[in-house]
Amino acid sequence: MTLLEHLLELRMRLMWSAIAITAGMTLFFIPPIGFRFIEFLIEPGEAALPGFKPQYIEPIENIATYFRVALLGGIALGMPMVVYQVMRFVAPALTPMEKRWLYPIVVGATVAFLGGMAFGYYVVLPVTLEFLLTFGSDFAEPNIRIGNYIGFVTRMLLIMGLVFETPLVVMGFAKLGVVNARQLWRRWRFAIVGCTVLAAVVTPTIDPVTQVLVAGPMLLLYFLGIGLAWLVRR
Repeated sequence: MTLLEHLLELRMRLMWSAIAITAGMTLFFIPPIGFRFIEFLIEPGEAALPGFKPQYIEPIENIATYFRVALLGGIALGMPMVVYQVMRFVAPALTPMEKRWLYPIVVGATVAFLGGMAFGYYVVLPVTLEFLLTFGSDFAEPNIRIGNYIGFVTRMLLIMGLVFETPLVVMGFAKLGVVNARQLWRRWRFAIVGCTVLAAVVTPTIDPVTQVLVAGPMLLLYFLGIGLAWLVRR
């Protein structure tokens, strides 16, 4: 394929991915579903701080928050199609044997992404919000804007979803021969530093609690990726 043909192929894959995400967003634009999803995202804050109720100070803040939540839901529902389109884009470079991994990777990547979001919601958010919303409460009362709160929550869920893709990314590089399990194991010290730095960059706060809760699973998933790399390139 020429460069232009590659670009046209990429445009088509991006278009189908965008259609899948938009279709998923449409479901959350239905008011009962969208409002219930927003309430679902507020529940960790209510559990961390009794009586917690976000505020809005701009006329369009609630609408912007609604769209942000719909986008998160659209990405979650459209993830199988997004992963499938990515794999279809690289499929011409794969051997017939490697192409057999196409559908298992799509399923695995989708499950990993949703599992990461679930981990973020049920494990990371409760601890993080309890720390952030109660720290310094003796001299200041938390009065959180709905836009800031939902922005923080959606970003954390997306980050944890992507973090849980780490084993599949490592396995993919190993399958392509870019790295192998022995190389990855020898560089475990660099992995610790890298996970710590990356967690500090991607997390929306500077507190150590959130960064540890992101860096810890990232490092464990790195070692899981080493095991998968050994399986596919032993």
